[in-house]
Amino acid sequence: MGNRLSKIYTRTGDKGTTGLGDGSRVDKDSLRVEAYGTTDELNSVIGMVLSEATVTEPVQGWLLEIQHDLFDIGAELCVPGHKVITEAFVQRLEQHIDAMNSELPYLKEFILPGGNRAATTCHLARTVCRRSERRVLSLSKAEPINEWGLKYLNRLSDFLFVAARVLARADGGEEVMWNRKRFES
Repeated sequence: MGNRLSKIYTRTGDKGTTGLGDGSRVDKDSLRVEAYGTTDELNSVIGMVLSEATVTEPVQGWLLEIQHDLFDIGAELCVPGHKVITEAFVQRLEQHIDAMNSELPYLKEFILPGGNRAATTCHLARTVCRRSERRVLSLSKAEPINEWGLKYLNRLSDFLFVAARVLARADGGEEVMWNRKRFES
């Protein structure tokens, strides 16, 4: 890894540009910065999920692993041409999804974000993940990216949905089912 920052502020971005990992400078609202910025935001929301006491193993370990993966995706997006994420990362997520889903009842209705704070925050992470995926897709239309990072984000939103279902049941809780008929007169 390169030099660490000894000072947090550099003043190099005061005119609306930022440096990429390869040394080039781009506008702070570029597609690339939007993509890795939203991925960083997702990582922060997953940190919020992890701060909840109801998150236990194995989900806790998987979420921490995912935070490291997201940092790698951010690095790929910050350094054009850099590749870390592979098919194996996507397959690992699928295994985690299958393990969690095998313990859950079949869904017969849509569910609403809720149940408890951990589940609700996990749903928030899922929606930020979808936005991150959209930002990376937009970037992929303009510049080459590692396709496995995009696939990983797609699968991660599925993981977060299933994890939210698991977390909603923590401590005897329940999922909140959508029922439009409940509000009709």
